[in-house]
Amino acid sequence: MLDKVRPSLAGFFEGTNPKSPTHLGTRYDAAGNFLLEHGNTVVCHLVEGSPSEAAIIEARKRMLAMPDADRLAFTPISSLHMTLFQGIIEYRRRLPYWPSDVPLDTGIDDMTRLYLERLQRFEPCPPFRIRAISVTPNGLTVAGASNEDERILRLWRDALSVPFGYRHPDHDVYVFHITFAYQIRRLADERAGAWQELFDDCLSFLEREAPVIELGPPAFCSFKDMKHFEELLVLG
Repeated sequence: MLDKVRPSLAGFFEGTNPKSPTHLGTRYDAAGNFLLEHGNTVVCHLVEGSPSEAAIIEARKRMLAMPDADRLAFTPISSLHMTLFQGIIEYRRRLPYWPSDVPLDTGIDDMTRLYLERLQRFEPCPPFRIRAISVTPNGLTVAGASNEDERILRLWRDALSVPFGYRHPDHDVYVFHITFAYQIRRLADERAGAWQELFDDCLSFLEREAPVIELGPPAFCSFKDMKHFEELLVLG
């Protein structure tokens, strides 16, 4: 059945990726419970009550209704967001995921306070719009709604790399996304056709009902797990 799945989705299935999911055991456990994972980040939350939020919640609901959705650990609706720039995180205390001018053993709360100070002087980039370009078991892959929007997204990342003091290895090719869930177990190969049909239907639905996804302004947030991202400073 894997011949029914696009190459970009093949890694979510047992036959093409027998490896354990990357974040299993650190971000969540085998029962789908989210674990403590202290850090900070810059995200754009969905606009509460907007038509595009309703469409995204519907797409998430359709994924949850799949008979084998228990292979996925779903985050709460209230946590839905698009990450604009990855901050630091407790278990990733190494370069280039940490500013080179700050000791690697600095406490996460101290790092958050340091970034709050640095970001007070941050000059926001222009606003941007996004759209969904694919649906996966993890949620939505998104991109700028136009070439100019995509350019501005990358401009934000470049600008934020200055106060954060690093550029991740994927800085220039980072894939923007809105996470619905994380894999606990890879999906069964024989279910590939059904999942691909769902993803295609969800993308068509979103292109029709939410051609532009409404986001709140970028905000610097702290988090203790993937269930809640506390906005500390709105950047634009």
